[in-house]
This record gives sequence, C-alpha cells and structure tokens, in this order.
Amino acid sequence: MGKGLIPADLDTWKKRRRVIAPGFHASYLEAMVKIFSDCSERTIMKFEKLLESEQSLAGDTVQLDLEAEFSSLALDIIGLGVFNYDFGSFTNESPVIKAVYGTLSEAEHRSTFYIPYWKIPLAKWVVPRQRKFQNDLKIINECLDGLIRNAKETRQETDIEQLQQRQYLNLKDASLLRFLVDMRGADVDDSQLRDDLMTMLVAGHETTAAVLTWAVFLLAQNPTKLKKAQAEIDLVLGLERPSFESIKKLEYLRLIVVEALRLYPQPPLLIRRTLKADVLPGGYQGDRDGYAIPAGTDIFLSVYNLHRSPYFWDRPHDFEPERFQVPKESNDRQGWAGFDPSRSPGALYPNEIISDFAFLPFGGGPRKCVGDQFAFMESTVALAMLLQKFDVELKGSPEDVELVTGATIHTKNGLWCKLRRREVRCFSNEKEMIV
Repeated sequence: MGKGLIPADLDTWKKRRRVIAPGFHASYLEAMVKIFSDCSERTIMKFEKLLESEQSLAGDTVQLDLEAEFSSLALDIIGLGVFNYDFGSFTNESPVIKAVYGTLSEAEHRSTFYIPYWKIPLAKWVVPRQRKFQNDLKIINECLDGLIRNAKETRQETDIEQLQQRQYLNLKDASLLRFLVDMRGADVDDSQLRDDLMTMLVAGHETTAAVLTWAVFLLAQNPTKLKKAQAEIDLVLGLERPSFESIKKLEYLRLIVVEALRLYPQPPLLIRRTLKADVLPGGYQGDRDGYAIPAGTDIFLSVYNLHRSPYFWDRPHDFEPERFQVPKESNDRQGWAGFDPSRSPGALYPNEIISDFAFLPFGGGPRKCVGDQFAFMESTVALAMLLQKFDVELKGSPEDVELVTGATIHTKNGLWCKLRRREVRCFSNEKEMIV
C-alpha cells in the first residue's frame, strides 16, 4: 500500500486525507447507491439462474458459499466505485482478479506472520510466495497506472464544474479516481495516487464481504429477526431497488449491519502509536490509577473484546440489533459517558461518538476510516437485495462455520447456505399484494 492512508507517515497522511475525504461527500454516496444496486442485482440474477438450472435441488433451493459470492460482489463495487473499472468477478476470473486475490492473501499473511522475512534482501526473488506476490503486484499496478492515465487524458472542464458543485449524478464516471484526478489536475502524483487506490482496494474489499458474511450467519440463526428484516424490506422497497432515500427508511436493516460489525468487527484489531506520553484509563476491572504510556508506544486495541465487553454491553454475545435503539446510561462506569444517539443527530448508523468509543467498527479520531459510510451503505443495499428475493438458512450447523482471525474475521471454509426463492409482499393503499 506504499504511502496510502493506512500505512502513511503523519505528514503524508495529513496531505492525503485533506485530498481524499471530500470525495466521500453525501452526493458521491448517493451516486454510489446505483452502483451498489447494479452490482448486487447481477449477483442476485446469478443466484436466480442457478436456481433455475438442473444443478439445483428440484429447482427449490440452491447451495452457495455466500462468503465467496460476497467477496466477488465487494470487488466489483470497489472496482466501479473507486476506479471506474468493472472486474466482472461474478462471471469470470481475469488475470487482474486473480492478482487482486493473491495480493489480498499476501496482505493478510504479512499482517499475521511473526517475522517480516519479506524484508530480507533477495527474499522477493528466492521465496516462491514472494515471487508470485511481486508478479501479482505488477499486474495490479499496470492496471491502476492505465486507469490513472486514462482519467488524466479524459479530464474535462465540464466534469470539473459538476464535481465542484457535487453534481455526481450528472457524471458518466462518478468514481473516486475521477474526483481525485479532476480536482487536482495533471500534477497529481501517479505513484501516490496508485498507493491511495491500492489501499482502498485492500481495505475496502474483504472487510465489506466479511460484514455481509457474518450478518447472514447471524440472521440464519435468528429466523424471527430475519422475517422482521424482510417485512421492513417489503414495506419500504416492495419490488423496487434500494435508493439513497429508501436506505434512510430501512432502519432495522441498517442496525443488523451495525450489530454484525459489533460482534465481528472488521478489522478486529487497531494499532495506534502515542505521539506523547500519556496515561490510559484503567477500564473494566483494571488499575484505577490507569497505565503510564511513554511517547512512541504502539498500542494494540482489541476491538473484538471491546465490542463484547460486559462493561459496556448487556448480553454482549447475543445478536440484538434492537440494542442500538435504546440509550444506555453509564451507571458510574469509570471514563464512559454511556450510549446516546442524540450526540450525533442525523447519523444513519451508530458510531463512536454515540457510543463514547465503546463501538469502533471503523476506528475513531482523525485516522478513522474515510470510507465508513460507503461501506455501511454498500452492505445495507446488498443485504436488502438478497433478503428481498431469498430466504436463507445455513447448510449445516453454526458450529460448522469455523472462525479465522487475521486482518479481518472470516470463515475457514466459507459460509455455505441454502437459498430459497421467497414471496415478496408489496404494500399499496393498505392492501397487500404477494408477488
């Protein structure tokens, strides 16, 4: 990821954050909802064709590894939304797609391996895994360089005016790459821009796929909550695709995504470095005097344990999307102000401010993930369109789904589920119509 937002030094990060953050404007997200829906619809159509094929069981159900399907979906969305590049991974595997998955695998390997052997001189040529990685990286970089070059060559003043006025819906290409190139001009550094795009590819792909995977895993074990979500989808959407406005009405579905992120945060671990000496509070059953931390200390934050702490959450291991609808008093918990939605008025999704940093799905503070709303909305749209058309149940027992923790929390052997076509209930003029 070079000097992309995640690994960048402080000075580089400040400059890039100022450039990138405006690109995730509300108008951009509104334009992205169409891409979320387009890509999700392609995935749904694939499922429907499988149901109609002879391979399905009596045409009644189809068995799929939804984790793999969500991974393809998330890759296509990142490609179109960030690069204006259609990976088309739901139908084929191009060399670029294979290289992307190889690079993502290497990213996780490096984040969890004990010794950074890849830094040893000549390792990238001697170690087979590292030789493959260098080749994968070369393929992706050539692809990104081509996209950057094309974006610069097709830069138009009319597009720049529309971008400045946040008129994304009028643009043929509303991608983040288009914004970064058009707003900065030909002087934008190709190497830095490629690092930015690579970071978004790595950080924004598997994380979203994991959110959808665990949301379905939890819903499949809670049929009452699944039906409640489908009833809301039927009422708000009927047979229509989600829009920016309809997402605002899918309150329960949004909370399902949030609760999935509480139980299975992506990533499960955050790392911060102290800029100056400080004293950390003692926290739950800790030292009441806190802990002195010298400047330059690396702090590892276990978001997974924070999100399941009985100090902050009632029945912390239970799947209860409704919990985010109810304010929670601090009850004299040291250093915590409780859970209060009024702290962030207008927020579509609960965040670290509402929870006083007891909920950190995208981090917090200045280096919080810049694409949090993009990921939230992407997950909401994809989940809505899946549940709109299908009932979902696990192929085996929940115990069969083994958890693997690395850069993200994912399954060991996939999330195998049975999909069954469902009746869609449309509500109009207080009359119910079943389709």
